[in-house]
Amino acid sequence: MDLFDLNNNEYGAKPLADKMRANNLDEFIGQSHIVAEGSLLRRAIKLDRLGSCIFWGPPGCGKTTLANIIAATTHGNFIKLNAVQSGVADVKKAVEDARNSLKMYNKKTYLLLDECHRFNKTQSDSLLPAIEQGTIIFIGSTTENPYAAMTPAIVSRCRVFEFKRLRDGEIEGALKNALTSRKGLQAYKAEVEEEAIRHIAHMSAGDLRMAYNALELAVLTTPPQADGKIHVTLSDAEQSIQRKALSYNEDTYYDMLSAFCKSLRGSDSNAALYYAFRLIEGGCDPMIILRRLIAHSSEDVGMADPNALVVATSAMYAFEKMGAPEGLIPMSNAIIYVCEAEKSNSVVIAMDEARRAAREVRDDGIPPYLMDNTFGDRETKAQSKNYKYPHTYGGWVKQQYLPDSLKDAVFYEPKDNGYEKTVREIRKKKGMEP
Repeated sequence: MDLFDLNNNEYGAKPLADKMRANNLDEFIGQSHIVAEGSLLRRAIKLDRLGSCIFWGPPGCGKTTLANIIAATTHGNFIKLNAVQSGVADVKKAVEDARNSLKMYNKKTYLLLDECHRFNKTQSDSLLPAIEQGTIIFIGSTTENPYAAMTPAIVSRCRVFEFKRLRDGEIEGALKNALTSRKGLQAYKAEVEEEAIRHIAHMSAGDLRMAYNALELAVLTTPPQADGKIHVTLSDAEQSIQRKALSYNEDTYYDMLSAFCKSLRGSDSNAALYYAFRLIEGGCDPMIILRRLIAHSSEDVGMADPNALVVATSAMYAFEKMGAPEGLIPMSNAIIYVCEAEKSNSVVIAMDEARRAAREVRDDGIPPYLMDNTFGDRETKAQSKNYKYPHTYGGWVKQQYLPDSLKDAVFYEPKDNGYEKTVREIRKKKGMEP
C-alpha cells in the first residue's frame, strides 16, 4: 500500500459505514436483546464457545458487523464467503482447509456466509456434514426468514438470532458520533442541524448503513460557509436521502396503517386511497400497503368475490416489475376493487374452525375408499372399489370424506354476499344444503 492508497482510504474511497463499523462488543450499536451484558450470545463470544448460528434481520442492523467482531475475538480461523458469488467448490475448499487446520493445529474455523438464504439445496448439502461434525462453525447472515428460505437441515443445526431494526435514537447517536469521530467525519468540522439528524435517522427505517450514507452525502456535497464550516440543514438532509421529512411519528404510522385496513373492510375506497398515499408520501414502502391489501382481499372479501385476490396479487406483481410511480396505478386499482367488492369473512371462519379441529380432534381415520391403494393391503385395495368417482355421477355425488369423528362438521358456510349467493345455489342444486 502506498501513500495514495492511504490517502484514498482515509478520505473517500472507504464509505463512512465501513469506517464507523464497530470493532468490539462495547462499540456495537443496538440489538440489546441478544448482546446485552450477560446474554447467551455475548457470553459465548467472550468465552470463544460460539456454536453454529444464523443472524437474521433487515439490512443495516449489524449482522455482518457482529460476525466481524466474532472473527476479531475468536482464536480460530475465519473464512468469509458470499452465497451469491460462491459455489460448491468454494465451500468444499473452505471445509477442507478447516479440516486440515483442526487436525494439524487443533484450531477451529468459523465460516461466515453472507446472504446464506441464496444457497440452493446442493450447496447446502455440501456444507451440512461439516456443520454436523463440528469441522466448521457456521455463521449465516440473511435478510430472509431462514425457516422459510433455507434448507431445514441447516437451520435445525443452528441457533437463530433475530436482529431488529435499529431505533431512531440509536441511529441518531451513531450519526452524532460519526460527526466527531476521527475515523468518521471529524476532519470536515460539519455542523448538522438536529432536525436534519432526526430526519435521516427516521427515514433510514432502522438501517444504519443507509443513515451513514445519507449523512456522508449531505456533508460532502454541502459547500462550506464563509467561516469555512459546513452547515447541513434539514433541506440538505431531505435531498441526501431523497424523501420528504415525515410529519407523523411511529405511533401515528401504525394508526394510519390500521385506518387503511379498516377502510378496506368498511368499503370506503376514498379513505383507503387517502391513507395509502398518506403513508407512502411519508416514506412507507408501497409493498407494505400491497401485502396488507392481499391479506384483506381474502380476509374481508374472500368468497364473496374471489377475483379480489387475483386483482390484489396482480397489483403486487405489477409494482414489483414497474416500480413507482407507474406501479402505483395498479395498486390504486386494486385498493378500489377490494373496497367496492362484496364482503364476507366466511373464509377466515372456515380456516379457524378447520385449524381448531385439526389440532383438537385426534381421529385421523380416513375413510378406506379415499386411501391410496397403490401400496395398501388386500383389504384396503378392496375398499377402494367403494369410492364413487364424482364425474360418473355428473360432477358430484354424496359421499363421506371426513373421518367418522368429524363427518358432520361444517367449517365453511357461504353467506348471502356476492359470489357466495351463487355458491349457495350450486350447493342447493346438489342437495348439499336444504
